[in-house]
Amino acid sequence: MLVMNVQQIMKILPHRYPFLLIDRLEEVEKGVKVFGYKNVTINEPFFQGHFPDHPTMPGVLIVEAMAQVGGAYVTVIDDIGKDSLTYFVGIDKARFRKPVLPGDVLRLEVELMSKRRGIYQFSGKAFVEDTLVAEANLMATFAQK
Repeated sequence: MLVMNVQQIMKILPHRYPFLLIDRLEEVEKGVKVFGYKNVTINEPFFQGHFPDHPTMPGVLIVEAMAQVGGAYVTVIDDIGKDSLTYFVGIDKARFRKPVLPGDVLRLEVELMSKRRGIYQFSGKAFVEDTLVAEANLMATFAQK
């Protein structure tokens, strides 16, 4: 079973603060499903402007966090290598159900649905505790730097 901490994630993803949005990965179903975790703190730079009187994590960053979970996982299971970059090809059916606030732990469930011609399709869901806060279908590809 694959488990990665933030230091291990940084070895395979090019993202760095403030755009590295996952703190831990845990494989749930070998080669298919993975959980990622993001500890949301008041110190996040986006809270300064979104929104100062009611800090809320932007939905687009929740989707980006899902994509980072999928990208990191595929990089490992398909041995893509750290010299490649993940690019979004599509985002479909994105829905935002509840706000994500400072102090929340975001659990990102990403399932690999298919892989065809170098395009990976994922189903992503984000939870705070047991409450679904966001979901989206994601498509990505990998290219050399």
